[in-house]
Amino acid sequence: MFRSRSTSKDEQAAAAKVTAGRPETSQQPRDPQAPKGRPTPKRSEANSQRRAMASTPANRKEAAKRARETRRVDMAKQREALANGDERYLPVRDKGPVRRFARDFVDSRYSVAEFFLPLAVLILILSMVNRGAFQTYVLLAWMIVIALIVINSLITGISLKRALKQRFPDENTRGAVAYALMRTLQMRRLRLPKPQVKRGEKPRGEKS
Repeated sequence: MFRSRSTSKDEQAAAAKVTAGRPETSQQPRDPQAPKGRPTPKRSEANSQRRAMASTPANRKEAAKRARETRRVDMAKQREALANGDERYLPVRDKGPVRRFARDFVDSRYSVAEFFLPLAVLILILSMVNRGAFQTYVLLAWMIVIALIVINSLITGISLKRALKQRFPDENTRGAVAYALMRTLQMRRLRLPKPQVKRGEKPRGEKS
């Protein structure tokens, strides 16, 4: 009888030691849905994961639809930027302070090239009149217009190149002069991005 009691006490002591050596798992209850051995994700992380899963297209058709929608939104922002000059959404060829300065440089002054289209239409109409030496005068007028455009473009290009060197001495201005001269070939109200300076004003960023 005494031996049985002694054995029972020894078993209880051994069980207490085993229990004491085990890690405390009852103090922090685990989410039954959480992976075993990993902490329960925070609410913000869980929401982010759900949004990421929701934004992932289910198939190729859905991906193509979302890509078209993204392009449509981007094009709408680009058209609006071309109208109001918001550089965040401008095409790459129009972005940057160098291109903005080049646009303002030609928009702030008159150029012969911007009247090329209406003059060409006028000369074309006059060339249809066949009266004596009138055709010779029309051809002469056409040659004068071309010569004026070339001379004016040379002057504009040289002046702009000099201004760019003064304004942006440490920046790459390659292609800015050609970009500006192509802009002079367009009528002012048809230019994109829309002119942001008036005639006679100094380009934005140029010192007075």
